[in-house]
Amino acid sequence: MGESITDGTLATFLKKPGDRVEADEPIAQIETDKVTMDVASPEAGIIEKFVASEGGIVTPGVKVAIISKSAAQSKTHTQSSEDTSQKHSTTPPSTKENKVEAKPPKVESSTTHESKLTSSSEPQLPPKERERRVPMPRLRKRITNRLKDSQNTFAMLTTFNEVDMTNLMKLRSDYKDQFVEKHGVKLGLMSCFVKAAVSALQNEPIVNAVIDGDDIIYREYIDISVAIGTSKGLVVPVIRDIDAMNFADIEKGINNLAKKATEGALSINDMAGGTFTISNGGVYGSLISTPIINSPQSSILGMHSIVQRLVVVNGSVLARPMMYLALMYDHRLIDGREAVLFLRRIKDVVEDPRRLLLDI
Repeated sequence: MGESITDGTLATFLKKPGDRVEADEPIAQIETDKVTMDVASPEAGIIEKFVASEGGIVTPGVKVAIISKSAAQSKTHTQSSEDTSQKHSTTPPSTKENKVEAKPPKVESSTTHESKLTSSSEPQLPPKERERRVPMPRLRKRITNRLKDSQNTFAMLTTFNEVDMTNLMKLRSDYKDQFVEKHGVKLGLMSCFVKAAVSALQNEPIVNAVIDGDDIIYREYIDISVAIGTSKGLVVPVIRDIDAMNFADIEKGINNLAKKATEGALSINDMAGGTFTISNGGVYGSLISTPIINSPQSSILGMHSIVQRLVVVNGSVLARPMMYLALMYDHRLIDGREAVLFLRRIKDVVEDPRRLLLDI
């Protein structure tokens, strides 16, 4: 399960007793705090029985199933599983015979005015049969705990700015076909924001740092976490040493992580570390928000939807594609000056990407 994982929740069995499995074929899935992993059969054979239960906590090395390898045993255990299933399928006594229906109390004609008033004032709640209670998935529990810990730990403050996307969108439109032809990947907006964030982190290294007890740790490397929404919850896989990548490398890295996240194939290594996070709520139509810091980092950049708004450009009122940016940061470590300068650097680079080429 990986050195950093101490236990997991056995989410579901993909097979049942009596089924034949091949070597390395998944038979169950385990949810950890970060990812969902398959449990593969080490041998080909017939599943004799499961010795762990769905929803139970399992640790590295614990047995979850017994598999019979011999053909003779296969028949025996298959028959055994059939007998067992027949026993378990024995029809229980009719619930109708044992069911005791609660009849409403008879209302006597002599009921007082006071009792009637009390009855009518009681809240009429929907019946419990219309509610559905399910166990919270382990990943959601982890997200819940981490977000609450983040709120309790950091002195969070947010600074905002807005960016004119005109030049970046024109750059993308002018070179998107040539970019795909040469690099085999589409040129998105995300890679430019990542490059802008790298430049801003280099200008304001305190934003890339973190508090550890009574010390401040300055990271001399830049690993950016990219927030990706999945059906099971939000994950933030990491692109490492991103300051050494070009636009194509960044786009390929993001696409690869997004694909793995969608398929549930992210590894522990994909999720570990990270010095700064970028979250793009704009893909869901968010106009503005205040993202929560991804502990143990010290800041997070929130991107949002691009909306045509009237702005003043060189004395003229023009409709421009605008995006709000939000930087949530730990005010214990980062002062307002550094946070504003950091966000302003991102704004400057996105509005004029030529700054990256000239390093100005």
